Amino acid sequence: MKPGTRALGVAESYDGSRDAEESTLAGAVVRADRAVDGVRFERCTVGGTDATESVRSLTDRLAREDVRYVFLAGIALSWYNVVDLYGVHDAVDRPVLSVTFEESDGLEAAIAQAFEGDALERRLELYRAQPPRRRVEVNDQEVFVRCVGAGEETAERLVREFTPAGGRPEPLRVARQVARAGHAYRFGE
Repeated sequence: MKPGTRALGVAESYDGSRDAEESTLAGAVVRADRAVDGVRFERCTVGGTDATESVRSLTDRLAREDVRYVFLAGIALSWYNVVDLYGVHDAVDRPVLSVTFEESDGLEAAIAQAFEGDALERRLELYRAQPPRRRVEVNDQEVFVRCVGAGEETAERLVREFTPAGGRPEPLRVARQVARAGHAYRFGE
């Protein structure tokens, strides 16, 4: 991969409380050579259904045609605000990878505990429609990747090439740091 190849990492920060109304999303454009090349913020409703639209808005506001890939830190932001990876892919027309860092049996049981009725059904339907997670070993660590817009081998290669150290792809590492700082600034922490 060329050193100037760019990826957008999207991560969130919020206080973890159901009482919180919004989380802070950060988008960080990071080149393959680890240079940070842009940052943007967006908001997302805690416990809502606007995560997909918030990610789309973030990419639109960045207006970066040179970004070749989009990495998301997870698939359920802000207390089960599920991201539609296909919807993001349709909007950005480039590969979208959701990366998580812990093995699990999935989110269905947790979503079912948190919601009921139509709110539950909407989230479960969207969650079940997403591609399955696949384990990827990178730098002696494991991550779990869902991908839309690229094959499994390409997704694995992208995760490895954007993870020069540790187990977190650099665009997501930077986006997480920026989201935390932005959220602390917004809420005076």
